[in-house]
Amino acid sequence: MPFARHLSALLFALLLTLLPAHAHAQVVATFYSHDFGDHFPHAFIKLKGKVESSGEVVDTNYGFTAVTVSPAILMGSVKGMIETKDAKYVGKSNAHFSLQLSDDEYRKLIDHVEKWRNMGGKSYNLNKRNCVHFVMEAAALLGLSVNRNSKLFKKPKSFLFEVMRLNPGLKL
Repeated sequence: MPFARHLSALLFALLLTLLPAHAHAQVVATFYSHDFGDHFPHAFIKLKGKVESSGEVVDTNYGFTAVTVSPAILMGSVKGMIETKDAKYVGKSNAHFSLQLSDDEYRKLIDHVEKWRNMGGKSYNLNKRNCVHFVMEAAALLGLSVNRNSKLFKKPKSFLFEVMRLNPGLKL
């Protein structure tokens, strides 16, 4: 019986070598649109997971919108802000595609959020710098093809479908 026991131990050890040493924790970025209504932003990014290098647990979302939604946004630039929405808002939104981020990509995305958060002044413009522009720049930063001349900057859902057509491998 000692031979059978040694053989079992050897087989068990071989099986263990097939398993990964540890799971790589990563943050997933999911791009969303929210059907039009009186709640903003209509395009945003949700981040969920764990940063491998620090162990930081991430579960948040970011969108860009006007500080005050009023007819003034139709006239030109107004103050803008980064906004995080609650789980109910996210749950009623449309998830389009997800990307697994490396720690470096996660940091680049957070830098992008902070850049838009700290623009100051009248940073929101319905035609030139709105929620769709924010997610477009994030997608480009992460290496996706985007149409910077899109006619869909006021149509978040359609714009994200356009990004998916330009990047056929995208999925949830």
